[in-house]
Formats: sequence, structure tokens, C-alpha cells
Amino acid sequence: MKLQTQLNLAFTALLFVVMAVTGYVLYSLVLGLLIQDEERQLAQKGELLVHMLNEDDVDEANINQFKVFLEEQDLQVFLYNRKDNSLLFSSESEKITKEFIKQNDFSDNQQNLWEYGKNKFVASRILFYPDEEGLELILLTPLNDLQHVQESFIMRMFVVFVIGGIVAILLSTLFTRKLVTPLSNLKKELKKVERRQFGELTPIHATGEIKEVEKSVYEMADELNQYILAQQAFFQNASHELKTPLMTIQGYAEGIRDGIFDQEEKDKGLDVMVKEVHRLKSIINEMTILAKLDTEDTIGKRTNVSLANLLENVEDRIIPFLEDKDLKFTIDIEKDVAVYVNRNQLLQSVLNITSNAVRYAKGEIVISVIEEKGLVKLAVADDGPGIPQKLQPYIFHRFVKGKDGDTGLGLAIAKAMIESSGGKIHAGVADLGGALFEIELPLAKK
Repeated sequence: MKLQTQLNLAFTALLFVVMAVTGYVLYSLVLGLLIQDEERQLAQKGELLVHMLNEDDVDEANINQFKVFLEEQDLQVFLYNRKDNSLLFSSESEKITKEFIKQNDFSDNQQNLWEYGKNKFVASRILFYPDEEGLELILLTPLNDLQHVQESFIMRMFVVFVIGGIVAILLSTLFTRKLVTPLSNLKKELKKVERRQFGELTPIHATGEIKEVEKSVYEMADELNQYILAQQAFFQNASHELKTPLMTIQGYAEGIRDGIFDQEEKDKGLDVMVKEVHRLKSIINEMTILAKLDTEDTIGKRTNVSLANLLENVEDRIIPFLEDKDLKFTIDIEKDVAVYVNRNQLLQSVLNITSNAVRYAKGEIVISVIEEKGLVKLAVADDGPGIPQKLQPYIFHRFVKGKDGDTGLGLAIAKAMIESSGGKIHAGVADLGGALFEIELPLAKK
């Protein structure tokens, strides 16, 4: 069942329940109000009758006027004596009067509805003056008239409810269609994402939470598109990086096999083949590391790691390369700061970044450490040519490398390892004029 149909059915059921409860309450309330109003009118008529009966000069004309008034008002009148519980007068026949006495208690002052057969009457009692005499005038009027008024009111209310219900259902259909239509359009856009038609995505008209969902879907589609493009670029670059050394090895191997090289050329070819094999091995190892970082839980065991000690290890490993290029290497750390990371992964990441700095630096490399806003920032800067502007958005992508780069996987591995330890890495321009890599790491746990 479609969402719009479900919403309309739910609203209609709720509307029916509300209208039914409201109708029942009004039905009961209207009759009660009509009875109260009839009791008030009977009390007024009763006072008028008592006034007529209390006049001293009661003559035949007054009596006739009294009877005419009873007939016109459709009243049943009883004159009751409270003191001896006796009925002194009745406007009804003896048979009807006996039936009234049988079905009703004349001494009950709280009874406002009297019964006669299947009919009911509204009763009102008026005491004669003075009260000590105990004479009481009891007036009755049929309840049927009030019930007719009640039924007429309920019928009109029913018509109003039906018209209001139809209008409400039409409005509900309009509003639910307005709500569901963006969801249906969003479903179509998701189908485009499923078919990888990212260029055909179009915005939908929506508000509120649906608009937020739409934004999330488009962001997801953009991320998925970027991932697919990155994967395609990865395979293209990987095939290129692997193809070049393989072609070199193949060329020398076939030349040696066919005997077209002399001994010196053979030795040179074998050296080149060994170097290319080592290069292939390095590329495959780094690709394997990246694959594991992408597909496995590589966070490993995190511990509190001293950055001063870790940077000393980095310096020990790159000293030979620093001496070869006569580079100045500085570690700027005011106090020993500990971070909560996987030590081996962080060490490998910083080594990869520092090795890049050694490759491009002209004379100086600086590693600085500061603590800021609950994080530790480790920066590696050099005075080399810096990162080309066109490469900056893609510097951490696989097989993206500068002019003198090696495999183009070192920075990708560094980024993956840092993020697996809960950190972040950014690339920019250093104050020294070269490349700057800033790493944000979580503080050590107490």
C-alpha cells in the first residue's frame, strides 16, 4: 500500500473517531440543555398558574382561562399535598392518574423525568405560599417534543460533519500528495544513483526533513561518484605504473634470450631488470598495504605515544638522506606531548611525509608540534618548490605524484594510516615557501 493511501486512511479513521465521539457528547449534552430549559419554562408557567389559583376572587372565567392555558401549553398538572402524601387534583383522567402514581414517586423532589408507559415527561414542582401548607403544583410536559428538537439538531450536525469530513479528506489528500510527491521524486533520483547516472541528478522541490534527506542523498551521490572516479584513476595509474617496469624487463629479457646484447650490455640489462623488479615489489607492497587499509580493521592497538620519542626515531631513519643532500633538520617541540594512536602506523606516516620533504627540500626541513583546543598538531614543512596548485586537491590520491615522485602511493598510505588512528591531515603552503603537511592527532588518554 502506498504511503499516500496509508496517510489518508489513517487521517480518515482519526477524523471518524473524533466526529463519532463529538457527536455522542453533543447528542447527550443537547438533550440535557433542552431539559434544563424546559424545566425553567415550566417553572415560569407554574408560578403563573399558582398566582391564578391564589387569587381571592376565583370565578368561572378564571377557571375557564386556567383550563384553556393547560390545553394550549399541553401540560399535565397535579396538585399534591406533601404533608399527607395525597393527590388533591389531576388534569388527567382517573386511569392515567393511577398509572402516573404507579410508575412515579410523587414524594421524590429530585425526580425531574417522569414516566408514563413508554413515554417520558419533564417535571417541575412549584410550592404554594405559604410553604407550611405543603401544597405543591406539579407540571409535566412530554419529552417527545424535546427529542424531536434534539434529533433535528443532530441531523443538521451530521450534515455539517459530512461536509466538513469531505472537505477535510480532500485537504488531507492535497497535503499528503504535497508531502509524498517529493519522496517519489527522490526515489527516482536514487534510481539514477543506482544506475550511476550522476550527471542526470536534478534537485527536487521539498522542505523540512525531506530537504535535508535530499541534501544527504546528493552528498552521498557526489562522494560515490568521486570514489568511482578515484577507483578508475587508480586502476589506470596502477596499470601504467606496473606496465612500464614490466615492458623494460620484457625488453631486456627478450634481448638476452635472442643474443643481441654483448656481455657488457647483458650485465647492464640484468642490473636494470633487478632494479625494476625491486620497484615492482615496492609498488605491489604499497598497493597491498592500501588494500588492507581500505578493507580491514586496521586501527590496531592504540596506546599513548610520546611524540618526542617518535620524532627521534624518524630523525634516526632519515639522517643518511639528510647528509647526502646537506639538509638542515629541526624538531620544534617545547614539551613532550603524548597522543593516543597506533605507534607503528603514525611512525610510518610521518616517515613517508618526511621522505617526501627530503626529496624536494632545498636546504631545510622543520617539524613542529603544538597543542591546541584539545588536539595535537604536528606539522612538516620544507623550503622546496611546494605542491603545484593543480595537484593540491588530489595530492593524497593514489599514484598522484610530483615531478620527482616515486610510486605516488606514500602520501595515500600516510593519509589512510593517520585517519585509521583517529587523526586528520591537510596539505598547504609552508612559511619556508615549500610544502606543508599538518597532522591533527587526539591527545593521550589519562
